[in-house]
Amino acid sequence: MIPSRTPLTAFVGGGNMAVAILGGLRRSGAPAEAFVVVEPNAAQRDKLRAELGIEAQAQADARLAGAALVVWAVKPQVFAEAAAPCAPHVGHALQLSIMAGIRSEAVVAATGSARVVRAMPNTPALVGRGIAGLYARPAATAQDRAAVEAVLEPTGSTLWVEREADLDVVTALSGSGPAYVFYFIEAMVQAGTEMGLQPAAARRLAQETFAGAAALAMQSDESPQVLRERVTSKGGTTYAALTALEAQGVKAAFVRALHAARDRAEELGR
Repeated sequence: MIPSRTPLTAFVGGGNMAVAILGGLRRSGAPAEAFVVVEPNAAQRDKLRAELGIEAQAQADARLAGAALVVWAVKPQVFAEAAAPCAPHVGHALQLSIMAGIRSEAVVAATGSARVVRAMPNTPALVGRGIAGLYARPAATAQDRAAVEAVLEPTGSTLWVEREADLDVVTALSGSGPAYVFYFIEAMVQAGTEMGLQPAAARRLAQETFAGAAALAMQSDESPQVLRERVTSKGGTTYAALTALEAQGVKAAFVRALHAARDRAEELGR
């Protein structure tokens, strides 16, 4: 639920991640009147109205001055343009950025507020199963942290990091992570259909296997390595598959891929 100290929460940007957060807050009982959303795209404003009962506005105005929390949910490349008309109204507020790559000092400079928290959520937030890495600048208080956690709670879990640079690693690991999972599901479905299964059956088997394995890993006290070894009998089918993967250097390539994602996140920040 929205903290009682926050009479109004402003969202600058009403795209998919904003909809995920707003949808969770609405389902938890927050009234539509608790939000002001600035979204230039008419179709997206219509979506907010139809799905969440929230009347979004095309441009920033003095209504933003009533917001105690401002959530920045625009694409990073348009942040400067979006922030300019908002800046005169939001300097008093706590700033929560869910924009990839935009450093917190850029948010401070654009808004005039030193109370900035950066979040790196991921797309499972759309179904309430996301995880967001969080970093708070020193000016953000314990109450500010709690307010951010309350806003993000309906979308899934949160994890605080001590260094802003760690958010680049979070981006590589969990921010981009759903794409890696979908990538492997694609490969499993392709293999299943090539070996004779109907596509729908292969897709269900792949999806349920990922969901079940993830649930087992979360509930178990044992490491992923131990869990993997328990499925892998010497000379068996799993052993044959993993041996083929190792022969192709798949694990090493995957680790290099995450390093590449982290490096790109650093470049975007610069």
